Amino acid sequence: MDKAEIIEPAAGATALLIIDMINDLQFSDADAMRPKVLEAAEAILRLRNEADRAGVPTVYVNDNFGQWHSEKSRLVEHVRQADPDAAALADRIGPRPNDYFVIKPQFSGFYATNLPVLLPQLKASRVILTGVAADICVLFTAADAHMRQYDIWVPSDAVASPDDQRTEWALEIMRNAMSAETRATSDLPLGSGLIARRARRRRGLWR
Repeated sequence: MDKAEIIEPAAGATALLIIDMINDLQFSDADAMRPKVLEAAEAILRLRNEADRAGVPTVYVNDNFGQWHSEKSRLVEHVRQADPDAAALADRIGPRPNDYFVIKPQFSGFYATNLPVLLPQLKASRVILTGVAADICVLFTAADAHMRQYDIWVPSDAVASPDDQRTEWALEIMRNAMSAETRATSDLPLGSGLIARRARRRRGLWR
């Protein structure tokens, strides 16, 4: 990428990203993943509530699931009609009118989307990555966030993949290669202090 095309993140603020949780659950590992997705949804919902109280914006970053003509409402309706569990998930944790919604065509939330422009507009230099799958879309999004010099928190209880081993493998990569914080929401609550202090990338600490 040409240097002139790189938009540096603004200093100071945090954004909560919810990745692919508006999901039709029509993929090969869906049956194994359903209980893990629903469990992660509860952690994400608690985190979203904390984000609301702290003034942290929520950004849904979502696959289009082959619905190339879709925008937010059509994509949510597609999910509601696809599967009862998918509909329940959308009802539980779906986007609200004031949330941001970014549709992505590939694994990374940064690839061919407006996320690289949106985050600086939100003055974000830190991102909290949640959602599915930990070892694919969350991992690819984390890699692109790291290359753009964002500080990263991937709460281990707010992501899911088809099995726990794959989730831990992805978390280990994000910890070791991307300096990401991966402690669970119960161990590292959002808190208003997180907004006021810069994350310490080199030591991987949010404090």
